Amino acid sequence: MRQSRIAAVFTASAFAAAVPVLTAGAAHATEGGGCESATVQYRIVDADGKTVGADWTSQGGFHSWDTMPGTVEVRLAPGQSVGDSCKYPVSLAEYTTEGPNWYTSGHQTLTDKTTVYLTAADVAGAGDEKRTWQKLAVKTPDCYGQIDLYGEDVTYDGGTGEGHGPAPYQPGNIVTPFHLIAAWNGGEKACTPAQPSTPGTTPSESTPATPSTPTAPASSEPPAEQSTPPTSPSTSTTPPTDSDVPPKESTPPTTPAPSPSESKPPLAETGSSAPVGLIAGAAAVVVAIGAATMYTAGRRRRS
Repeated sequence: MRQSRIAAVFTASAFAAAVPVLTAGAAHATEGGGCESATVQYRIVDADGKTVGADWTSQGGFHSWDTMPGTVEVRLAPGQSVGDSCKYPVSLAEYTTEGPNWYTSGHQTLTDKTTVYLTAADVAGAGDEKRTWQKLAVKTPDCYGQIDLYGEDVTYDGGTGEGHGPAPYQPGNIVTPFHLIAAWNGGEKACTPAQPSTPGTTPSESTPATPSTPTAPASSEPPAEQSTPPTSPSTSTTPPTDSDVPPKESTPPTTPAPSPSESKPPLAETGSSAPVGLIAGAAAVVVAIGAATMYTAGRRRRS
């Protein structure tokens, strides 16, 4: 009788140790969802931080110099749910152009650019009058130019390396930047022609130039019909604008989920992939060994 009680106690203890492992909580790590596009608002402020023109807006389109941006404040429109890991690049770029509006802009040359990244902390909400917002500022144009506000951090300067893209060019229908939010055009005079790209030499190293008639423009310069701004639009509309911009990237899980053949799930995991059969089998073996030990001890005492 005593041996039976001992065996019962041993069996109960074995199951008591196994049950917590088998019934561990079903909590698991939930992978975060991807970031979606968000609506950007902007406003123009002066040197004292006072609003110039309309207050916060998402209105796109092309504007003239009467609302030329000196400093542009940007934020995410209210009422949006933005994940903590999401970030939205917004850039302000200045170009010199061949004319005072998009239709006469011709070749554009990037002269300045700045970028900020908006996050969940930049979503508008209650108490906005006490908040500060991220600012974008570029050089003030002194000749024909265009300023673009767009939802990317790509530099559209005609470069071919990573992070660069084609410069805007109206005659060629190159309507960059992409994800354009708004743009401003203007100016009252033509820009000074760019200096030759070939480095100059000192007088002692070169032969003095002899008087001669002007030579034809270098082949690298645009054709004559392109260098002169057209008098009428060659297209019916300006490039499209949209205040909804994509995130820089959707944050993936920090590490890829391993396949069942590569790793073992944690003990707290439950479901079809958890090793319930293996754990239960181990518990049964422990119980069987304990019972056999008690039975052998009993026979020895009787003998």
